[in-house]
Amino acid sequence: MADRVPLDFDPQVRQIRALLLGIDENDLTGPTPCPGWPVAALLDHLMGLSYAFAQGARKRDGGPASEPSADHLSRHWRSRLPVLLEELSVAWRDPAAWAGTATVGGVTLPATDMGIFGMNELVIHGWDLARATGQDYAADPRALEVLIDFLSQGPADGTPGLFGPFVPVDSEDDALLQAVGLTGRDPAWRPPRRKAPVAQRR
Repeated sequence: MADRVPLDFDPQVRQIRALLLGIDENDLTGPTPCPGWPVAALLDHLMGLSYAFAQGARKRDGGPASEPSADHLSRHWRSRLPVLLEELSVAWRDPAAWAGTATVGGVTLPATDMGIFGMNELVIHGWDLARATGQDYAADPRALEVLIDFLSQGPADGTPGLFGPFVPVDSEDDALLQAVGLTGRDPAWRPPRRKAPVAQRR
C-alpha cells in the first residue's frame, strides 16, 4: 500500500519507537538540539505532533498547537507515544490523506505539503532524540530525498518559528545530516558529557 502514497511513514515510526526503548528516566532532563527543550519536552512535542498530523490526514483539525513542555509530558508516555506514532503512520497510509488540503495546528495547506511537513517533523525530531540520548538513528532514503528538495527551497537565512539559518555541511556528509543542516541545526551537535560523581572519601 505504501507505494500508492508519496511517502511512507512506517520506517520512521519504527525508528522512533526503537529509540524510546533506549531512554531512561535520567535522560528526560538532558538537553536536546532544540534550544530550551529537554528530552521530556521533545517527547511531549512528539506526542502532540503525532496526534495533530494524524488528525490532519483524516481531514480533521486537531486544534491549536501547544508549546512543548516537560511539565506536560504524560506519565504514560512510554505506552502512549508508540500508539500515537502508529496512528500517525496508518492515517497517512490512506491515499485520501494526500488529496485536497489538510489542517494542522490551525494552518491549512495542500495535503501533500502537509504530509511532507509531518515527515520532516518525524525525521528531524527523531534525529534530535537520538543525538540527545546517544543512540544510533537512520532515516528512510526516499523520505530524505523529498525532504532535502523541500527544505532547500526555503530561505537560506531561515524561517522564523520553523527553521533556523542553513548550517553548511560537507558535501560528503550523508543525506540525513544534510537535511539536519537545512533545518538550521548543527549536524555535529552532541550533549555535554555528564560528570561522573565524585567518589566519597572513606
